[in-house]
Amino acid sequence: SGLFGAWPSRRRSLLRLRIRPLPAATDQPVRTPVHAGLSEGALDCPPDSQGLVLFAHGSGSSRHSPRNNHVARVLRERGLATLLVDLLTPEEDRVYATRFDIPLLTQRLLDVTDWARRQPATALLPMGYFGASTGAAAALSAAASQGAGIRAVVSRGGRPDLAPARDLARVQCPTLLLVGACDEEVLALNRCAAAHMPGPTHLTIVPGATHLFEEPGTLEAVGRLAADWFA
Repeated sequence: SGLFGAWPSRRRSLLRLRIRPLPAATDQPVRTPVHAGLSEGALDCPPDSQGLVLFAHGSGSSRHSPRNNHVARVLRERGLATLLVDLLTPEEDRVYATRFDIPLLTQRLLDVTDWARRQPATALLPMGYFGASTGAAAALSAAASQGAGIRAVVSRGGRPDLAPARDLARVQCPTLLLVGACDEEVLALNRCAAAHMPGPTHLTIVPGATHLFEEPGTLEAVGRLAADWFA
């Protein structure tokens, strides 16, 4: 327990990441402290990975999200390791308000980031965040806290407006905001949030896409744009 430092005793618990097989590796259960709850994740490291992207899922989603898994596959094809993890337990996710608890999601993402920095396969890799919906707010708040420790952020249909303004003002890493052209309300919120971010920030509008990028070719565009940004 001393490895991770002291945690408030009334909020101490563990996050369980159940790892899929890696090349020349076997399943390995791991644990990292978080403020509350138990969760699971999947880490995939291509040979000679050039970086690691941690995924922060949106409200009501999970590590099984077909959209985020599609993007993760594209990133791995470009030589990037990916870590998809549930930041909420199934019990927590059933509480609607908890899905929008950005400070809690941010702390969980920071805990997972700390865990990844302690693993031999990922400790030396430059890291970035991919956030969707509410997960984008958590990714930006975590990036603000990490400073130069996070090299890039990509948001897909994100709600960066849910991140505290003081956090947006501290995001220095290059940030790509991907929004569907037909997702007009979220597009307006992204434009407003981008105006408060001092680091290199680019808003890309994906033609023909709605909030979930379900239209033909739109999710493929997200994968390409995200891979290019992280690379």
